[in-house]
Amino acid sequence: MEELYRPIWVSIIGNILLAVLKVAVGFVYSSIALISDGVHSLSDVITSVIGYLGMRVSSKPPDRSHPFGHSRFEPLVAFLIGEALLLVAYEIGRDSLFRLLHGTAIEVNSIMLSVTVLSILAKELMFRYSVYVGRKLKSQILVADAYHHRSDALSSVAVLVGLSLQKFGFRYGDALAGLLVALFLVKVAFDILLENLGYLTGQAPPFEVCEEIKKRAMSVPNVLNVHDLRAHYVGNKLHVELHIEVPPEITLKEAHDASEEVKKRVEEMPEVERAFVHVDIKGVTE
Repeated sequence: MEELYRPIWVSIIGNILLAVLKVAVGFVYSSIALISDGVHSLSDVITSVIGYLGMRVSSKPPDRSHPFGHSRFEPLVAFLIGEALLLVAYEIGRDSLFRLLHGTAIEVNSIMLSVTVLSILAKELMFRYSVYVGRKLKSQILVADAYHHRSDALSSVAVLVGLSLQKFGFRYGDALAGLLVALFLVKVAFDILLENLGYLTGQAPPFEVCEEIKKRAMSVPNVLNVHDLRAHYVGNKLHVELHIEVPPEITLKEAHDASEEVKKRVEEMPEVERAFVHVDIKGVTE
């Protein structure tokens, strides 16, 4: 569990430090781009805190009010992070258009460029760390938060390109780069929103996953057939319900053992959280 929360704390502390540094340098040298980039980093702190709270809630065991656990809270928070990414994309696009139409020239120096490069490197490392741990532990919150790091790194790239072009006399370079970043963020945000919308609405798994469930069930001795297979996401994990047919001549204990073995083998799949197995006697109509 400690490994799950570590990227969130790295994100919170790292973004606070980067935000303070970029905003301070931006104010000293009157750089709207750096100040906006610093505010963007500060917004990442908020989403990381939301992500941390979401993981804490989703890891709680089942209780009376949530008998199937709290796993839906994780994609819910990831969905909110996706919405936050859309908001960031809007703000970057709006500010870029404003600078494109009303931008004023500033004098760019090595300190401003160095801070921007440092931000890009730091955010890219945070992205890679969060997405690695998120995929390893199958945490949608960490993956969504990782792409927020990537968005901040890309906005810093836009600032770096803009400041560099402005240093060589092209005053609108940062605004044009910012518009490209905003479009990329919109795509990433919609990817996160659509994926987690499926988790929240009980979407069925892909065909290949259902076939693997049937294959595992049919591999159990005394299982003659599998039918009425239903599976849907509860959060980012699957709940599976299936019927197995067993021979009429086996004992009740053997039928029970077969159902328990099917349950065990299906729940060994990384996508599956819980399996419900019903036993039918072949040739007997319910």
